[in-house]
Amino acid sequence: MNLIDVFHKLKNDVLLTYQKHYPYFEGNWKTFSSQDIQNLIDLVAVQVKQTVSEKWIYTHLKVEANDKLPRKDMLDILSQLVGYSGWDEYVFKWKQEVIPNVVQPKRNYNVVFSLGFIGLFLIGFFSYRYWNREEGQTIEVKNAFTEEQINSEEVKAVMIENNVETPIEIVDSKIQITTKDSARIVLKSPYYKDKTIVVGKENSNTISLQPDDFAMMLKGFMKSDIKDWETRKEQLQKILADDLEVLVMLKNDLGIEYFNKQEFSEKLIVPSVALKRMKVIDIQSNDKDEIKFIRIIQE
Repeated sequence: MNLIDVFHKLKNDVLLTYQKHYPYFEGNWKTFSSQDIQNLIDLVAVQVKQTVSEKWIYTHLKVEANDKLPRKDMLDILSQLVGYSGWDEYVFKWKQEVIPNVVQPKRNYNVVFSLGFIGLFLIGFFSYRYWNREEGQTIEVKNAFTEEQINSEEVKAVMIENNVETPIEIVDSKIQITTKDSARIVLKSPYYKDKTIVVGKENSNTISLQPDDFAMMLKGFMKSDIKDWETRKEQLQKILADDLEVLVMLKNDLGIEYFNKQEFSEKLIVPSVALKRMKVIDIQSNDKDEIKFIRIIQE
């Protein structure tokens, strides 16, 4: 069994995991709908705390045959979703299942041939890794106005290379980028405006994100202990759109709660422990910069 075969096993396990959370789905990757894709994206965000793009799912999961293996960090995300520490453990598990079924050669020349083949494979593998080694770069993410580091949990980074989107982990407000050629890095946050940089052309070791004023005000309402609820109520009327929609993803996969502007405003007026445990993962605004959509995860 080669690694492509193992990847197909992983794709099947991802489907089985998805069906555990959405029992009504009885299809396969070919019948996986756009709504199923959005459900899977949300499931990865909740279970693994990582992001996977709709385009990546179309490119690597919905296809019947895969010509090459996706990037390892994406394989790690899928492996963690199905209950493993990462891709390495998943591959090890399948190799352990295959090895007992292999018939051991009885003649010595078969052993010599096998060892020689393995040696040639290792030489080719390490040669490929050497000639295709990638340069690394560390970039710090800061607030454009205060120049303070941005909380790593409040921003997501995605590298777009050869039309493939790959999530990048942000640790201590820094991202580690490894790429051979120039690639685009897209940073998104519910509290800051999206920003795209091109690695290789922009040599700065700092990325400054511009805060979204209304989103930052909403963050203050949710996290602080503001006592003047009348003032808070007036301010909410200004920053929240009349047709506001709020989706709260409940813990333990219990479903989603929906709130309109009035219902959500009532929750914000009086600070509570439950309110402070809510984590905003997506904010969208209308043409007037009023907040029209909020997606929240209960922590």
